[in-house]
Amino acid sequence: MNDYRKAFDELSFSADFQERTADLLRNRARELEKERTDMTISKTKKIAVLAAACIALLAVSVSAAYAWLTPAQVAEEHDQPLLAEAFEGPDAIEINETVESGDFSITLLGLVSGRNLDVLNQDLEKDHTYSVLALRRLDGEPLENETFDFSGYVMTPLVAGCSPAAVNNWTLGAFAQGFAKDGAYYYLLDTQSIEMFADRTVYMAFYEGFVPNNTIFTMADDGTIAFCDDFTGVHALFTLPLDSAKADPAAAEAFLTENDMGWTNERTEPEGEWEIERHETEDGEEIFLRPKDGGTDESH
Repeated sequence: MNDYRKAFDELSFSADFQERTADLLRNRARELEKERTDMTISKTKKIAVLAAACIALLAVSVSAAYAWLTPAQVAEEHDQPLLAEAFEGPDAIEINETVESGDFSITLLGLVSGRNLDVLNQDLEKDHTYSVLALRRLDGEPLENETFDFSGYVMTPLVAGCSPAAVNNWTLGAFAQGFAKDGAYYYLLDTQSIEMFADRTVYMAFYEGFVPNNTIFTMADDGTIAFCDDFTGVHALFTLPLDSAKADPAAAEAFLTENDMGWTNERTEPEGEWEIERHETEDGEEIFLRPKDGGTDESH
């Protein structure tokens, strides 16, 4: 080490060595800083391009996700201005959940509850719930009024802990309408208000079939309702985010007392025979169901 130091001390340096060395270091520092800046700019450009691509992809995804008519637009298609306004109001519940089953993509768009929202409804003393569901075929083939079997599918509320035979379209006095537009098919379901059950788990079921029975649904010991494992028809089950503060336990109990129907998961033949009455409308088809024994008219 001392030999190296002695040799270094014996070296001769020009008078401006220190200044030239400092200038060299400063210039090299500038070059390094420029390289870092260029690298940063280049990296930023790449990030910007990637972000633009992501934004474009997101825009396409959002566009696809909102290709449906809105519930308000569905109501307008049925010449229901008050209902359309309600679907855009603060009490409307937006859902936009999708289930794929069989050949279909099934999307529950939303619902709203209230009184006197339907200009055709003469039941002025009761609140009703209006729900909108949309269908598309997974293979992209457009659905049309002339070819889609509206009466072959059911859209109905169900309530956990209550027999599917006790709470459904038929006991809730449902009225369903459907129409095809731009390749999609839309259901507008009108039932007695389901908000009375809001302190329970309330479902909206859509399935290929008819009146709820134990070949379609099963109920667990805790009251949870599900489709039977061996049910092969098109089906979807949505849980509704109702406001529990709007529940009316007294009304719910009165309803269940009036529609006191038991339930067993043991397979039985569906009870009751129904007559189907169809009415063609400008927008689609309306279906009415009537028991063959001449009981009270009900509609699907």
